[in-house]
Amino acid sequence: MPTQKIITEHENSMKKAVEFLQTELRSVRTGRASAGLVENLSVEYYGTPTPLKQMATIATPDADMIIIKPFDPAALKEIEKAIKNSELSLAPQLDGKVVRLSVPPLSGERREQLAQQVKQLGEKTKISVRNIRRDANKVLDEEQKNKIITEDDRDKGKKDIDNLTKKSTDKVDAIVKSKSEEIMSD
Repeated sequence: MPTQKIITEHENSMKKAVEFLQTELRSVRTGRASAGLVENLSVEYYGTPTPLKQMATIATPDADMIIIKPFDPAALKEIEKAIKNSELSLAPQLDGKVVRLSVPPLSGERREQLAQQVKQLGEKTKISVRNIRRDANKVLDEEQKNKIITEDDRDKGKKDIDNLTKKSTDKVDAIVKSKSEEIMSD
């Protein structure tokens, strides 16, 4: 396998790891209401776990309120149950055809805990990026050992992979810093 193909393959894996972190961080609560808090919540809908965003419109009319309007009003009770069973610590209020979620301001201690949680998610992502680098280097070593690529190609490939790893970990750091600042600000 040519060096460029190995690099591209592993670069895509690193991008996916960073994208996964961004998706995970959407569900971490900040001081204000966000549709991302509940959109991936799994709701038991006719016996099938379904993401909330597929069965309702989610709106945030102001900074401390989330309104969920299910396409099927019969799903209101199931949505309420899913929110109560989640780790969000929010009390849903049924209002005829919509569910209202009041998002209270976070305490200083809770903000610290959430910022720490964000850091841990960032570290896990950086570990997976480094594992991808290790795997890419292994593939490059194997290719060189089997005389498919030259030693120079392998070394250049490793250098490129290291640059991609640095770029990805820097991006993770920036994402974590941004989310932590968002949590800590009022």
